[in-house]
Amino acid sequence: MSFFSKIKFGKKSNSQSDSSQRRSANSVNSSNSRPGVATVTETHSGPGAYSVEQGGVGVFRVEVPANVRTGEEFQVYAGGRLVRVRCPSGMVPGQILQISVPLDNAGPGGGGRGRGRGGGRGRGDASGRGRGRGQSPEDGAVMVTIPPNTRPGERFSISLQGQQLNVKCPEGARPGMTVRIFPPDIMNNGENVQNATDLNRPPQLPPRRRPNPVPPDTQMFEVIVPPGVRAGAPFALMAAGTRVLVTCPPNAYPGQKIRFALPLALTRGKKTSEAGKGTSEIGKVRLSYDKDGWTRTIRVTDMKFQWVRMDDKGDVKLSGRFDAKTSAYVRKLVTVEGDKRNDIVEGVCSLVPASEAVVDSNIRGMDGQELVSYADIAEAQMMDFEGKAQWFQDTCQNLLVGWDEGHMRINIRREYLLSDSMVAIMSLGRKDLRKTWRFEFIGEEGIDAGGLAREWFQLVTDEIFDPELGLWQSSSVNQMCMQISPTSGVVHPDDHLMYFRFLGRVMGKALFDRQLVSGHMVRHLYKHLLGWPLQFDDLELVDEAVYNSLLQIQTMGADIEHLCLDFTLTEEVMGEKIDVELVEGGRDVDVSQDNLPEYLEARFKYRMLGRIQPQLTELLLGFYDVLQEPLMTIFDYQELELLMCGLPEIEMEDWKMHTEYSGEFDGIGAGHQVVRWFWEVVGEVFNQELKARLLQFVTGTSGVPSRGFSVLQGNDGNIRKFTIHGVKSNRVFPQAHTCFNRIDLPLYTSKETLADKVRLALQMAATGFDIE
Repeated sequence: MSFFSKIKFGKKSNSQSDSSQRRSANSVNSSNSRPGVATVTETHSGPGAYSVEQGGVGVFRVEVPANVRTGEEFQVYAGGRLVRVRCPSGMVPGQILQISVPLDNAGPGGGGRGRGRGGGRGRGDASGRGRGRGQSPEDGAVMVTIPPNTRPGERFSISLQGQQLNVKCPEGARPGMTVRIFPPDIMNNGENVQNATDLNRPPQLPPRRRPNPVPPDTQMFEVIVPPGVRAGAPFALMAAGTRVLVTCPPNAYPGQKIRFALPLALTRGKKTSEAGKGTSEIGKVRLSYDKDGWTRTIRVTDMKFQWVRMDDKGDVKLSGRFDAKTSAYVRKLVTVEGDKRNDIVEGVCSLVPASEAVVDSNIRGMDGQELVSYADIAEAQMMDFEGKAQWFQDTCQNLLVGWDEGHMRINIRREYLLSDSMVAIMSLGRKDLRKTWRFEFIGEEGIDAGGLAREWFQLVTDEIFDPELGLWQSSSVNQMCMQISPTSGVVHPDDHLMYFRFLGRVMGKALFDRQLVSGHMVRHLYKHLLGWPLQFDDLELVDEAVYNSLLQIQTMGADIEHLCLDFTLTEEVMGEKIDVELVEGGRDVDVSQDNLPEYLEARFKYRMLGRIQPQLTELLLGFYDVLQEPLMTIFDYQELELLMCGLPEIEMEDWKMHTEYSGEFDGIGAGHQVVRWFWEVVGEVFNQELKARLLQFVTGTSGVPSRGFSVLQGNDGNIRKFTIHGVKSNRVFPQAHTCFNRIDLPLYTSKETLADKVRLALQMAATGFDIE
C-alpha cells in the first residue's frame, strides 16, 4: 500500500472551533435579511490549499471603517460593483475582513451570494462574516456617453448634480459608447465608500514566448564505420556541431559507409558569440570525434539523450566490470501511476551504468503539444549560466497554467508552518503545481504580491533542513552541506517519506517560480536530481573514511582474503548494530581478488544510493511532479546549486582576511605577486557567478558560513580556512582539495594567464573532463 493512502487529503476540519464557526454563519444567514442583500458566509476558514477558479467568486480584503459597530453595515467597492458588508460579531474598527464577491459576466449590478472570512490585525485568526448587496442602476448607477477622441485608459470630465467628476474610460470602450458608472459620494448621499483590496489579481509576468516550430524535414549524413565497431554496436560522432549516438546497422563492417538521417531542427545554426547574439551558418557537414570522457549525446534511433564514454580513439566504451577510474552510474527513476484520485505518481529508483540511462529530449505543454525540441535544448546547453537561467525561466513561463484557468490559494498557520504546508501541498494535483500560488498566513494582514511566497519558501526549507527535525543531517565531509539522514524512518516512522516527496515538490516549484531554497545539499544529490554520472571519486565527498578504505583494499592483491570480508557491512542505527547484505545472499559470498570489482561496485552503490533509496526516490518524484526532466538537462550540478540557492553575498575583505597561505606562498602570503594577481582577478574581474563557482571549486559548495570565512570548516569538523597553496610544477590549471578548502595555484607569469586558466578550470570543473 502506498504511504499516501494513509492520509486523507483535501479540505479539512472536524474541529469544534470550525463547527462553531459554521453555526455562527448560519445564525447570520437567518437574521436581518432583506431583498437585495447578499449573505457572506464562512469559507476557507482553516489551513489548506484551495483552488480559485475564474468566473466564480473573487476574494477581497477590506478594513472595518471607524465608528462601525458589530451588526452595522458599510459599503465597499469590490469586483466592479458596490456591496454592502455587515460587520461580523467580534470585529472592531481597524480589523481586516476578507469577503468573496461573485465574479459573473453581467457587469456591475445584481445581487449574488458571496463568501468570506475576517482576520483580526495582530490578534490571530478572528473569523467573521458579513453581508453584501450588488448595486443596480436604480440604486444610483449613472449612464455616461464616452466623448469623442477618448481612448481606453484616458480620463474625461462629466457634470453630475452640479459636481464635476473625473471618469476613466474603460478598456474596450470607444467614443459614442454608453457605459455605466457608480459615483460614490452622490449615490450614497455622502456616505464614505472604501475600495476593497483585490486578492485575485493575476501576477505581473512577462509575455509568453512562442516556441520555435520544429520542421519535419530531415538531413541525410554519411559516415564511415570506425575500426573495431561491430554490427549492432553504438558509436558516437559529431554531426553539424551536435553529438549523436549511432548504432551500426546489421551486416555493416568497419570501413563501410553508412547513412543516417537527422531532423533539420537538430542541425540548424547555433549561437557562438560570447554575448549569445547572432548565429553561425553551417557551410558543410563536419563529422569529428570529441574528447575522451563521459558526455551526453542524442541517440539517433529515438532522439533521446544518453550518456556515453569514449576512449582516446573516439570509440564508445561499453559497460564492463567495475573500474574505479572509468566506471560511472546514473540513477534511473522508473515511474508508474499510483493513486489516481490524488494524482500521485509512484516509482522505483536504482543505480545503473551511465550508458543505460536515457531521458527524453523534448518538452511538451499541458495540451501535449511539443513546446521545446531537442535542438532547442542542445542549443541551451551551450549557453553560459545567465543565458541558461533565462532560457529555463522563459520555458517555465510557457508551462505555467494560465491565470484564466484558476490559481491556488494556500492558507498556512505560522505556528504550524511545516505540517500545514505539507498537507496543503500534498493535496495538489500535478496541474495545480504549475498554477500560480498565492499564500496567506492565517490571522495576518499581508497580501501576497510575491513577498509572502519568498518568505514561505525560505521558512519552510529552513525548517525541513534543520538537523533537529531528523530528516537531514550535516555532511561529515562539509558542514555547510546537508545530506539525507538514513535514519529518518526511525525518527518519523509514519510520514518521513511524505516529507521528502513534499520537499521535492517545494524544490521543483521554487525553480519553476524563480524562488530560492535555503539548504545546500551534498554534491551527489544535485547529480541525482539531474541524472548526472556518479564516479568512484564522488564517494570521497560523501564518506572519506570509506573511500580511503576501499582505495587501500584495491592495492592488496591476493592478500585481501586475509581480511575475511564478505558482501555485507555493519551499520549502527540509534545505538543498535545492523548487518546489511550488499547483494542477495551476501553473507555467504567471501571477497576475493577475483570478485573484488563486484564488491567495490556493491559498496559504492550502497553508499551513494542504497542506504537512502526510499527517501531519494520520493524526493525525485516530488521534484519531477513539477518539472519535466528534459528541462533540467541544460544544467550541470554546480549550476543547479546556484539556481536553487542563489548567488551568495560574498564579502571580499572578510574572505581575504581569513585566508591562509602555504607552499611557495608561505611566509610571503598576500604580498606575493601571484597572490596579488589572484585577488585582483577574483575581486575586480570575476562576477558574482564566478566568485560562487570558485567557492564551489575549492570548498565543495557555494554557501558561505553565517559568521563568515573565519569559521569555514573542513571535512573533520574543525576550522579549515580558505587556503592558497603555491606550487612549482608543469601544471597548467589550478587544482582543488575540497576536504581541506585548499587551492593549489601554479606560479603564473602574468595576471592575464592566471585569469584565463582559473576561469577555465572553474567552468570545466563540472564537465567531467580531465584538466590535468
